[in-house]
This record gives sequence, structure tokens and C-alpha cells, in this order.
Amino acid sequence: MAQNSWPSPSYNTRAVTDAEYEQLSARFSDDGVYGDPTDSPVATAGTGLTVNIRANVAASVRGHAWTSGTTGDTLNIAPNPAGSARTDRVVLRLDRSTWTVRAVIRQGTPGAAAPPLARDTGGTGLWEILLAGVVVPAGANAVTVIRGELYVGSRVRPALASHVNPYPETGEMAWATDTQELRLWNGSRWITTYSDSGPIVVNAWPQGWAIDTDSVLEARSGIVQLRLGSFTRLGSTLPADTNSRLPVIIPAQWRHPVRDQYLICYITGAYIGRITIKSAASSEPGQVWLTQKPDITQGRKVLTSGASWIVG
Repeated sequence: MAQNSWPSPSYNTRAVTDAEYEQLSARFSDDGVYGDPTDSPVATAGTGLTVNIRANVAASVRGHAWTSGTTGDTLNIAPNPAGSARTDRVVLRLDRSTWTVRAVIRQGTPGAAAPPLARDTGGTGLWEILLAGVVVPAGANAVTVIRGELYVGSRVRPALASHVNPYPETGEMAWATDTQELRLWNGSRWITTYSDSGPIVVNAWPQGWAIDTDSVLEARSGIVQLRLGSFTRLGSTLPADTNSRLPVIIPAQWRHPVRDQYLICYITGAYIGRITIKSAASSEPGQVWLTQKPDITQGRKVLTSGASWIVG
């Protein structure tokens, strides 16, 4: 068969079959229910051997729209006279013999795992997606429903970091092209799931210190890793009761929003000091200070370690 495409004036006068429509539209929307798990379950246990389908639910299966309607529905569960429990499934089924989508029960086998879903490809057969599991005990007169809805996903939008979607859906993702960050909306805020700043030298030049080893920061996927450098005291003795700013500055986007960070340093002469990395909320944001130390005379070195914190 030669190449073809549809809809087109040159193909069947623009008419398409149901199978051709499925092939065209199956990826317009992911299979699944419209919504997210914070919504009420689609399927719940009913009276006796029944399962209730919630009203006003919408979904898509292979590009075919489905709704539970304004009243919902009730599905019957077959009795289980066997000596062991049975697991059924509530599914949305596209039946290509009628080209309709309906919520139905896929019955399992007593003592076995839940039955697999039908995933027939081509223009015939069934295609199913999961709504819930149904546990039917031996001889039961009631069932337990375990929710398991497959939800339609959200696409990844390219955006500037400062102009992501102001009305995102839960699970929506955005690729910030200017900062090279992948962000996820968790229902209340954007969080960074991937980023890689590469190594950034964060030296600064306060008086009184020489830099022997650079301070280097790397931020990946919302986690900052800082390796502080080493420093030599210049000029007069630094008194023990005087804090001193070290020659480091943390860039604004990599500062912890509310918490200062603390680490220990070694001071030549067998002394120990404390270092404080100021948060974005402090009066000295991004600055690094040497505190709780002895007198530090000219030529003594401060040998530091590293710290890490979360920024997104």
C-alpha cells in the first residue's frame, strides 16, 4: 500500500473510520481520568457486591472521551463461591466492536493475582485503563475497593524561569530555558527536579584575608554543594571576640531561603573555629563569617570543609 494521510481531500473525501480516528487522536491526550489523586476516588464500594462510579467524572481512552454522567453508575461484582479471595479490577474499556468507552469490571481468578488489562492494538479488540482494584473475599457479601486511577498527565512547557504558568495543574512540569531547570508543580509550589549550575567560584574580597584555595559551589536539582576554600590571615591579630567575614559570597539564587548553615573549620596551631553561612532571610544574605574562635595572628591559616543545603 502506498503512503497516505488523513483527513485529506484526496483520502476518502475527508471521511475517516473509527479505527483511523483512534490512530489520529490517541496521543492528543494521554489515557486517563481528568484530575489528580487529591480528587475523590472514581470507584468506591457500594452496597453488597457492587461498586459505585462517581458522578461527573471525565476521561480519555485512546482519544475517545468518556463521562460518568450526572448520576454516576453502579457496577455489579460476581459472587465468589471459591475458597480463596479474588481480585477484580474496575477499568475503563474501549470496545472496538462498538467504539464505546464504558466503566466495567474485569473479573479475576480466586487465589491469583489481579487480571492483566486488555491492550489490543490495531482496529479490533479491547483497550483498558485502570480505575481501581476490588478485593472479593471467599463467600463475601461485601467488597473492598482500592483506588488506582490512571490520570491524564500534564505536558512539559518551555518557559522563562520568571514566567512559568501562573495557573498550573498538579504534576505539571516546566523547562526553564534561561536557567536550564526542570520544575514540577506539586500542588502548592514549583520545585526544582533537575538543574546543574556547573562549578561556580564564589570568592569575594573582604579585607584582612588572602585566598589560598578557591571556594566553589555547584547546584544540582535543588541541592547546593559548597566546598569552602582556605584562607590566610593578613594584617593585625584578629581578636577572639571579633567575628570576621571571610572572602566568600553565595549568589542570591543559591542561598537557603530561611536557615543559616554552620560548619567547623581548623585554624593552624591546633585550634577550632565555627563558620556561619548566612541565609537569604538574614541581614547579611549570602555572606560567610568566622565565629567562635581563638585570637588569629597574622599568617595563620583557616582550613575549611564543605556544606550542602536545599534551595528548591
